[in-house]
Amino acid sequence: MRTVELEDELAALLEQTQQPLEKATREAVVFELYRRGIISSGKAGELLGVPRFDFVRYADKLGISFFRMSNEGWEAEKAAADSL
Repeated sequence: MRTVELEDELAALLEQTQQPLEKATREAVVFELYRRGIISSGKAGELLGVPRFDFVRYADKLGISFFRMSNEGWEAEKAAADSL
């Protein structure tokens, strides 16, 4: 595990999420990695300990779009949903 130092002002802003500082920081990092396309929604959900579709719904509420995928990716998503 690595430690990251936060300025007091940034830590205070993260505390406004009403979450423990570590959880709020982890969530912010994971969402940013997902937004940049560095990790998938599945990996993001795994890192946050939630099912993939819960992550996608939460990301959508935060204004982070899920639909930025190739046609092949879209077809795979549709097939997975149809199998449920």
